[in-house]
Parts: sequence; C-alpha cells; structure tokens
Amino acid sequence: MVVFKKPDSLTNAELSFCPGCTHGIITRLVAEAIDELGIQGTTIGVAPVGCSVMAYNFFDVDMAQAAHGRAPAVATGIKRSDPNNIVFTYQGDGDLAAIGTAETVHAAARGENITVIFVNNAIYGMTGGQMAPTSLPGMVTQTSPYGRDTEKVGLPVKVCELLSNVDGATYLERVAVNSVPNINKAKKAIYKAFKNQVEGKGFSLVEVLSTCPTNWGLPPAKALEWLGENMIPYYPLGVYKDKYAGEEAAK
Repeated sequence: MVVFKKPDSLTNAELSFCPGCTHGIITRLVAEAIDELGIQGTTIGVAPVGCSVMAYNFFDVDMAQAAHGRAPAVATGIKRSDPNNIVFTYQGDGDLAAIGTAETVHAAARGENITVIFVNNAIYGMTGGQMAPTSLPGMVTQTSPYGRDTEKVGLPVKVCELLSNVDGATYLERVAVNSVPNINKAKKAIYKAFKNQVEGKGFSLVEVLSTCPTNWGLPPAKALEWLGENMIPYYPLGVYKDKYAGEEAAK
C-alpha cells in the first residue's frame, strides 16, 4: 500500500530553495490540491519575481511568467481568455504586498475567479533580505539593521485583513507551515481555494506564513520557533472571509 509519494503535479526537478525554507512544503501542498481535484491538465500557474520565480521548474502544469507584482493581472487575462482554465498565482510578500498591491486589490474587487497563493515570510528573500511590507515592527533586516522603525516607515501590511473589506473577495484565510497540525490546516485551505475556483465562486487567497532561515539568520528549527512566537501573534491565523460558508454548512 502506498502511503506517501511525490504528487503527479510536481516535476522531478530538485527544489532549489534554501535549506529549511518552507517554500518546499507549500509547493507540495499546492501540487497535492491539484492532484486531488483532478485538474492537472487544465491548470495554469503564474510565477512572478522573487523566490517564487522558480515555480515553473517545479509544477508539472502549464506555467506563465509575470513581471514583478503583475501575477494577478496575468492570471486575469489567462482566465478570461478561457474560463475553463484553472489559474493560480504563487507569490511572495515583496511581490504581492509591495509592487503588486494594486493588482491584488483590484483582482479581488473584480471578483476574478482565480486562486492566489501568498507566501509571507516577512522579508525580501531572493534579493538579499531587505525589509518587506510585511516585516514585523522592530524586525532586523538588511535595510533596517536597527529594527523596523514604524514611525519612519509605517506599519506592516496585513493582506487578509485588508482584502476582507473588498466586496469582490470570496475566500481569504491565513495559515502557517511551522508544525504538522498547521501544515494540515494549510493543505485544507489551499484545497478549498482551488475548489472554489472549480465551482466558479470567485477570488480566493490563502496567505501562508513561511520561514526564511537564511535571511532571518536562524537555523531552520529556530526559524520555525520564531515564526510561531513572533509572526503568528502579529498575523493571527484563521478565516478572514468565506462568502459561501453558510451554503456549505447547510449541505
């Protein structure tokens, strides 16, 4: 009996993320959702810039490349050109919550029937560890060596809370991948975000709190602890919007 295998929606390419980075876990969870819904042949992923730029090497589905922050706009075009496509974006916080803020908000406002996987590790990972829109108050980064000064640069952007006020958004949930129970919850959320699209329910976004041991300057195990002790209290986990929750409960 097979109890564990590589998802069919992953290629055989070796993941090139830094040791201990939880991007690998999230990538697998996305592939598992695609497999379980039986949508591999109709799925198209959009990879923008950042650590997520390499997604086209790992997902065994059609992939498109987007300019920095523009993944929701590209996904909108792909989905509207053929609504039978299942289209998802795989984006980091520097991409989605900085240069891509407008694209994200307006795709949600329009209620585009796409799925957004938002990886939040509170730092710019690929470009050397600069402060991101999601870096925590007081967080030390390459561009905030004395800690993020909120009086000078403002407070972090909380994407799920922000989008919960956008009428066109259907489903918003924040999860984490720092423990087995949280990984299991993350899998359910990602599956639901794709299932919503299959059922034509509109814009779904799953925010996944992730680690960046390299740029946090921590060993992998300590990075998981840091996420639990610092990120989750600031970015509480849970469902921030579920437009069809009542209908599902009634089934």
